Amino acid sequence: MTADGVGSIRPGGRTARTRAAVAAAVQAELLEVGYGGTTIDRIAKRAGVAKTTVYRRWGNVSQLVVDMFADAASTQIPVADTGSIEGDLRELARSSVALLLNPVNRAIIDIVVSEAVHNPSARDTLTTFFTSRIENAAVIVQRAVDRGEVPAGTDAAEVIRLVGAPYYARLYITGDPIGMADADRAAAVVALAAKEGLLVS
Repeated sequence: MTADGVGSIRPGGRTARTRAAVAAAVQAELLEVGYGGTTIDRIAKRAGVAKTTVYRRWGNVSQLVVDMFADAASTQIPVADTGSIEGDLRELARSSVALLLNPVNRAIIDIVVSEAVHNPSARDTLTTFFTSRIENAAVIVQRAVDRGEVPAGTDAAEVIRLVGAPYYARLYITGDPIGMADADRAAAVVALAAKEGLLVS
C-alpha cells in the first residue's frame, strides 16, 4: 500500500524527489501522530519542502493521502499458485489482511474510505483500486476452472469480492478485530461455494 510518490502524475527530476519526500513524510506522520495530528505544516517540515509547495499541489492532507492511494492502486500484486482454489484464495486473503494490519496502510485506507463517502475523487480512486485488485486476482478462478475444481462460468469477480467482504465488514461495519483466522475462514467458505456451483453467473 505504501507508495514511493504521491500526486496525480509521475514526473522526474526535482519534482519526483519532492513527491518521494512528501510521501515518506506522510507515512511517517500517520505512524507517529495519526491522521488527527498530521498537518501540511508537519509534512512539509519533515519532507524538507516549502509548505506552499504541498498546499499548491494537494490542498489538504486528505487529498494528499487519496493521491498516494491512487499510486498504490496502479501496482499489481503477484497472485500465488498453490494448486487449489482454496489455497490460492487463502494466500490472497492472508496478504490482504496483512496489509490491513500494517498501521500505515490501515491509516491510509481508513482515510480514503472515509473520504469516499463525500469526495468523488476518493470514490473513483477506491473503486479503481478494488477493480484492479479483482481483475488481477481473477486468474485464481480461471485456474480452478481449468483444473475442473469449479464449474465454467463461475463469476471470478464475485469470488474475489466475497473473499474480502468478511474482513472489510469487520473493520468498517461492526468494528471487530481481524486476523489470519478470518482470512482462512473466508477462503474456505468461498472456495466451497464456488465448487458447489453457487457462484456461476
